[in-house]
Amino acid sequence: MTNTTVDTTRKQKLLIVEDEGEMCLLINLLLDGEGLEIEHVQTISDAVEYFQQEAPTVVLLDNRLPDGYGIDLINFIKKEHPDTRIIMISGVDASAKDVALENGADLFLEKPFNKKILLQSIHGLVG
Repeated sequence: MTNTTVDTTRKQKLLIVEDEGEMCLLINLLLDGEGLEIEHVQTISDAVEYFQQEAPTVVLLDNRLPDGYGIDLINFIKKEHPDTRIIMISGVDASAKDVALENGADLFLEKPFNKKILLQSIHGLVG
């Protein structure tokens, strides 16, 4: 007899693509205890490598990264993992909002944002 019980306690994965250590720490603190499995990469190339192994539920994607622009990663994510939700975050590129949304980002958050806005954004996308 096999056990067919589905593990409903599996955490949703959140990938943070952000090169600023302080911002990553802040996001981790804001989301602590929210039932998310959080991973972090600092570059586009590291994110592409991550996506070859994993399929996160949500990506928090900064726009200005050491090896390019996060906006350029959106098409790759949507092509390879169409169910992954993308929240573009930026503190200096408010003008990138339209481009990010046109390219497939689900939401755009301007830095600074607070815990309530971040949680509403994530839960609004993943239920």
